[in-house]
Amino acid sequence: MEIEKTLKLYLQALEKGSYGDIIKLFTEDAVVNSPLYGKIKASEFYKKLFKDTAKSKITLLNLFTNKNNRNVGAAHFLYEWMLKDGTPTSFECVDVFKFSDGKIKYLTIIYDTYKTRQSFENCKK
Repeated sequence: MEIEKTLKLYLQALEKGSYGDIIKLFTEDAVVNSPLYGKIKASEFYKKLFKDTAKSKITLLNLFTNKNNRNVGAAHFLYEWMLKDGTPTSFECVDVFKFSDGKIKYLTIIYDTYKTRQSFENCKK
């Protein structure tokens, strides 16, 4: 299934921190809705995220597709994230993807920011 392939490529690019690899999976006007960064254009979101990241490791837990809507998929994974100041954090995350013409048009990122928010805000100072 094409969506599953794209989701795996997305997670690989996210783990590598490769802006070029990740952004080519998105439409030009794609939007990301993130608990920490808010609702923002994908091109800006990944620039900010990768700037704030020293290292990341992703462990895929599940992939989901919607048989009734072939333009929706989700990835459930463990995200081990080291912030640019060296602060480590980790959390389970679900990313819900909406596709248009085979590319990601809209991404909603879902996770509990409780453990991460304070470190993230300190890193931004």
